[in-house]
Amino acid sequence: MKPTTRTPPVIPASRRGYWGQLGADIRKDWDLYVALIPGILFLLLFKYTPMYGIIIAFKDFNIFTGFAESPWVGMDNFKRLFTSPDFVNVFKNTLIISLYKIVFLFPLPIIVAILMNELKNMIFKRTIQTIVYLPHFLSWVIVSGLFIDLLSTNGGLINRMIVALGGEPIAFFLDHTIFRSVLITSAGWKELGWSTIVYLAALSGIDPQLYEAARIDGANKFKQILYITLPGLTPIILLMFILRLGSILEAGTEQILVMYNPNVYNVADVIGTYVYRVGLGEQDYSFSTAVGLFDSVIGFILIITGNYLSRKYLQRGIW
Repeated sequence: MKPTTRTPPVIPASRRGYWGQLGADIRKDWDLYVALIPGILFLLLFKYTPMYGIIIAFKDFNIFTGFAESPWVGMDNFKRLFTSPDFVNVFKNTLIISLYKIVFLFPLPIIVAILMNELKNMIFKRTIQTIVYLPHFLSWVIVSGLFIDLLSTNGGLINRMIVALGGEPIAFFLDHTIFRSVLITSAGWKELGWSTIVYLAALSGIDPQLYEAARIDGANKFKQILYITLPGLTPIILLMFILRLGSILEAGTEQILVMYNPNVYNVADVIGTYVYRVGLGEQDYSFSTAVGLFDSVIGFILIITGNYLSRKYLQRGIW
């Protein structure tokens, strides 16, 4: 009599648990997990290992004695942070500039991407796309120089136009009532193309048959955008917005460093520039680390909160 072979029972995925499911996935796609190893090592080496330096925020750090020998001060640096009148103004400036950039610049690439998506002449479309995208590759040093020349009171193009129309020259980089507008405008000019490319890529994934069916049903261009294009862009819009929330306390440190001056510190000094001036200028590494840690914790909380609210009310999120 031939012995019967019994096949092992298949364990449902719901009963395997997380580690059991992970092991099954690794055995199934081991080559893909091997390909992840270089990226994981990179993250561990350059992202997680430096986190040891966070302890500087809780010490009176001295670069000559090092981490181990510097005395612990507990939460003193954070107490100094929250009671500092300078930091209150810096924190306010950071929020204002970031909110301005979200309100005025976040919707702009969505609008430009939708308009460019409607262009039928591919040569013209690609030319415009290249022109809009090129400023992204310029450093802020170059962009700052361009805007300084453009807005200069001594022969700048904008001020020459103002004078020609009968007005008085405006010191754009010295007037604290105007300088934030200069920051928003220059940031929009430089980064508009990068975000537009992201949304154009998302638009290419929308099924063209949806537009054909809408035209057959009599939907005009506005209704097609409202009921097909925007819903198709919703996932990437949410992703970009949640990521932007996480960097709301990063109001453009590099940009502001090369463009601001002491005349506009009261409206343009943000957390990043404050850390730079205090940490490197005054060599107060412990206090600047405390400021940076505060910035990172707030950004992490904002990302978690934004994703939670998105999943709760829109049923979509990053995870």
